[in-house]
Amino acid sequence: MKLVKNANAKINLGLDVLRRREDGYHDVKMIMQMVDLYDTLTFENRKDEEIHIYTDHGKLPCDEHNLIYKAAMVLFAQTGKRIGADITLEKRIPIAAGMAGGSTDAAATLLALNEMMGQPLSKEKLQEIAVQVGADVPYCVLGGTALSEGIGEVLTALPAPPEAHLLIAKPDIDVSTAFVYQNLRLDKLQKHPDIDGMVKALQDGDLKGIADRMENVLETVTVPAYPIIGEIKEICRKEGALNALMSGSGPTVFGVYEDREKAQKAAEKIKEKNLSQEVFVTGFQKTEGL
Repeated sequence: MKLVKNANAKINLGLDVLRRREDGYHDVKMIMQMVDLYDTLTFENRKDEEIHIYTDHGKLPCDEHNLIYKAAMVLFAQTGKRIGADITLEKRIPIAAGMAGGSTDAAATLLALNEMMGQPLSKEKLQEIAVQVGADVPYCVLGGTALSEGIGEVLTALPAPPEAHLLIAKPDIDVSTAFVYQNLRLDKLQKHPDIDGMVKALQDGDLKGIADRMENVLETVTVPAYPIIGEIKEICRKEGALNALMSGSGPTVFGVYEDREKAQKAAEKIKEKNLSQEVFVTGFQKTEGL
């Protein structure tokens, strides 16, 4: 059997952190959105029960340190069954970008191997076990647009936003998620994103209402530490974006545009100023998940 899965990247239209938990995780309230930028994974049966990973990206591990491998092991442990597979990853989503690149590849692996095994687990069960791989993986199994709560595993599907054009730019810096959360001062936050208002705007199909409420509390750490994030946001807005925001813990920035030409012009300016060479003009992914 041979299966091909596209694993879409995500952005956070809104990201709030509510509290730090005793287990060290944080309770969050986020709007997750998949975009039309994706990795492609090809799965082929092996005669033995080994998982072999191949990729065109030199910086990615192809052993047990890859979330693809971890996802396979979680699935096998849950089902008590095991199959062998050659998994080839064609990487397009920038790595360490705040776009769930590793998590979405892991979600594609859960879905594909489950299918190759005859679907012993429902999609809902896959979402349930996916949190063992990573906090974003349950959402990536669900796909589309969703309200994400808890540590990211409590999900409520939402209507897709109206059609728009997205500029996505990942500057050539690495931002540690641990650094961001360790330096987040929840007691010093002056305001929190209006996530409930964004849910209503999504239900109403109000693109401007969505854009007006785009906010990410993690920017209170990253923008002072990495000014390039603020510079990219500023260019997006100057070139006509309804709004611009950092995704996840960064450093990727996205701008939302009604006009594709304006998005393209902003992309050119960002490249000209050498703020990012990984720049994409794309859109929201409206179909459901993987």
